[in-house]
Amino acid sequence: MRTGWLPVVAALLCGAAPAVDWSSAMRVDVAMTEYRFMPDHLILQRGRVYRLHLVNTGKELHEFTAPAFFAASTVRDNRVLANGGQEVSVPAGGSADIDFVPNKTGSFDLTCADHDWAGMVGKIVVK
Repeated sequence: MRTGWLPVVAALLCGAAPAVDWSSAMRVDVAMTEYRFMPDHLILQRGRVYRLHLVNTGKELHEFTAPAFFAASTVRDNRVLANGGQEVSVPAGGSADIDFVPNKTGSFDLTCADHDWAGMVGKIVVK
């Protein structure tokens, strides 16, 4: 066996995941306003790299709250997540980016934690 293969074999045996090419991220734009997400339904592919670009065009702070979705994804920088890794908070007039890879297929609830009562809800579907 050639020595160039040893690190690859060692990584496979240890269960290490392959490195993510974050530069290949597909951008997904979501606008947040009172009291809705636009779009409010996202359809994503498992294993694909994404950059979620959130823009709050409203006059209030809004959250992109999806705890089960974020738990089932690899997030590039967890410091972007708030509330124990459950959401991204975006101040009025602000924006935020989060890079991630969905690892699990399914349907995930999306809410604004402070405004779900007003109908600020949606779905994230990973195929």
